[in-house]
Amino acid sequence: MDAQVLEGALQGFDCDKDLLLDILTQRSGAQRQVIAEAYQGMCGRDLLGDLKEKLSGHFKDVMVGLMYPPPSYDAHELWHAMKGAGTEENCLIDILASRTNGEIFQMREAYYMQYSSDLQEDIYSETSGHFRDTLVNLVQGTREEGYADPAVAAQDAVVLWEACQQRTGEHKTLLQVILCTKSYQQLWLVFQEFQNISGQDIVDAINECYDGYFQELLVAIVLCVRDKPAYFAYRLYSAIHDFGFHNKTVIRILVARSEIDLMTIRKRYKERYGKSLFHDIKNFASGHYEKALLALCAGDAEDY
Repeated sequence: MDAQVLEGALQGFDCDKDLLLDILTQRSGAQRQVIAEAYQGMCGRDLLGDLKEKLSGHFKDVMVGLMYPPPSYDAHELWHAMKGAGTEENCLIDILASRTNGEIFQMREAYYMQYSSDLQEDIYSETSGHFRDTLVNLVQGTREEGYADPAVAAQDAVVLWEACQQRTGEHKTLLQVILCTKSYQQLWLVFQEFQNISGQDIVDAINECYDGYFQELLVAIVLCVRDKPAYFAYRLYSAIHDFGFHNKTVIRILVARSEIDLMTIRKRYKERYGKSLFHDIKNFASGHYEKALLALCAGDAEDY
């Protein structure tokens, strides 16, 4: 039935955006995949292709984004971040600093299937320096899981502290290897130890010692270790308020996290910034694009 309604909504010169919205934002990702199969069987056409052809602007970006399974959406975002004029580094940071080993593995497979290209090789050719080394390390998806050793944490904290003091190429490498390969549980201990020996928070130390995208990526990793939903709340807030509504970032986070931790992200947003995400989107976006974003944040209306 959904496929039939969508076919009707996409007919003619001006498609029925309200119908598209009602169906695609109110179904789960798994349901949307089944609808796409039914659509293909019914009209012999690709639903994703039809949406791309019939829609435009940011509304199209949301609707098309919702039709990708999560690994394919990550792959799609990374590809476009690297293949346009100039690399969109913040997209690479948001995705690679926050994904689990399993998500990275699936994303690499999806990337190869969709673009016949190797994600690691593309990152290597599109970025440079220690920023590149760190991204390449993250895209291995070889972070340890679940293991914490206080004695090793104390040693790693000393290495991090030295890396912030001396800043040689070798120290930068040691720093990023610890942040990219140790388990989240282990890094929690490392950051506590770092605070004990240096009297400083690891984020403040990184901000003081390093700059550019390398520094932004290291901080993103630390923030994700500490509280991933809070990291995304911070990224949404800065995308909305510091960049005059950076549409790509807002869309990417809302679509990618919609079935993972968006409820918690919204909670953190309200706690930290006093206004709900729903309220801020309503203030900055408009039209069907606004409706689509608000549908993903539905349930926040009482916070208005």
